[in-house]
Amino acid sequence: MDRIDARKLKAWLSSGDEMALLDVREYGQYGERHLFFAVSLPYSRFELGLPALVPNPNTRLILCDDADGVAERAAARADALGYRHVHVLSGGIDAWKSAGYTLYAGVNVPSKTFGELVEHDRHTPRITAQELQALRESNDDIVIVDGRTFAEFRKMSIPGGICCPNGELALRIGDLAPDPKTKIIVNCAGRTRSIIGAQTLIDFGVPNPVFALENGTQGWFLAGLELENGASRRYSDQHGKARLDKLKARARALATARGVAFVTAKEVNGWLADSTRTTYLFDVRTPEEFAANATPGFIHAPGGQLVQATDQWVGTRGARIVLVDDEQVRAPLTAQWLRQQGHEACVLEGGIAAPARLDGAAAALPSRPPEPAPITPLELAEGLRGGNLLLIDLRSSMAHRKEHIDQAVWSIRPRLAAAAADPSKAVALIADQPGIAALAALDLHEAGFRDVRLLVGGHEAARAAGLPVIASPDNPNDADCIDFLFFTHGRHEGDSAAARQYLAWEIGLIHQLDAQERGAFALAEGDA
Repeated sequence: MDRIDARKLKAWLSSGDEMALLDVREYGQYGERHLFFAVSLPYSRFELGLPALVPNPNTRLILCDDADGVAERAAARADALGYRHVHVLSGGIDAWKSAGYTLYAGVNVPSKTFGELVEHDRHTPRITAQELQALRESNDDIVIVDGRTFAEFRKMSIPGGICCPNGELALRIGDLAPDPKTKIIVNCAGRTRSIIGAQTLIDFGVPNPVFALENGTQGWFLAGLELENGASRRYSDQHGKARLDKLKARARALATARGVAFVTAKEVNGWLADSTRTTYLFDVRTPEEFAANATPGFIHAPGGQLVQATDQWVGTRGARIVLVDDEQVRAPLTAQWLRQQGHEACVLEGGIAAPARLDGAAAALPSRPPEPAPITPLELAEGLRGGNLLLIDLRSSMAHRKEHIDQAVWSIRPRLAAAAADPSKAVALIADQPGIAALAALDLHEAGFRDVRLLVGGHEAARAAGLPVIASPDNPNDADCIDFLFFTHGRHEGDSAAARQYLAWEIGLIHQLDAQERGAFALAEGDA
């Protein structure tokens, strides 16, 4: 492990070389303030997420934290997994700020900033909530499409809206709005997917009038209008096959004009064999399509979400990204947005049939620590009665506040040493994911704890077995809930101040950019 100062890291970020800048603090800490290009990978799940985010162990890896030793611990874990070029930002994120560089609030910041830049540069048409409501009341010929995931749509939506995630829009909009006179309004919860969805249709040449709903469902709520809950309207799985050849030609023309290459399986095989570069393989189809017929070696990343939250899948700047679908419409349109975000995105020629000829697509994942020995709810109850067992709840802090087994102490991997101060005691862990418990157990064993167990069936099993449960709305306190982002809390729960704060944050992102950060994007001009 080597150390790097803020100014050198800033220079590296302009070098064009492949590198992965990971923030190993917990999600809530990251969301409060972080470097623009930093990708969140909390130490609590570090080894679980690292191979997918940074699949090439030869990648230059830079880790940052609050200068509290967590990055050094993560660096040791990365080294054990075979990563050969690991660096830690000296002084943590405060050193970055002290060097005169900006720290950003929020998550998926590059993608959301990109959405604001698209609207600013392309003047994406928009409509206010009040204007849309007037169209609805006058029975105007409109269709409202919600560019979010179905789960988000189900939670709350614009009345009468239809769920059609952004990655599906160009393929399916002809079925949703067959009349070219129909006005199409694209919405999300806030701004980014409304803008990107509307601009996708405009750039694709849809003849209809297209608008982004300004500020999405939050704007609707702030206008005093009522949202719908539990709606199930969604696009048809059967898109118009008769139009497919024309859609493919339009998608290919648009993508090619914006620098997207269409590559063969042979070319991708060569890339996968090159240990000096990173190549990501993403299948951008729907979850249902991928589940029914997964593409060998490819990770599922729905196209709309991949553009909206790129840093959830891509941890290495400067890497190659290969996209696949089955009809050659969704992958090209996703790729052209990723190109504009500054990524080297391309499309696999031949679609999902081609990966059968990819030789090196399925890389072996590194081994992970074994799960702790099991403890049943009855054994747990006996140990708690005897007073010789410490029960640690590794679920989210909000889940612990809502309900937890009596005597359980909430903690998280970076702070386990403080929660489990007595190595002579046995420790029982409650976790939603066995892998999270395995990583926590690894740290506990290294701290001298010899007997670490994992509760069989987790919290629900203990509850069902009759162990007493309690709530603690203020425990852990807000300062200790480092896994939870209070910044975005409440904006979908009727808190108008939180919604206004969030929307102001999104709109203000582009004004925080320096020349290097703005230069990372390569927005297309006008019609391709």
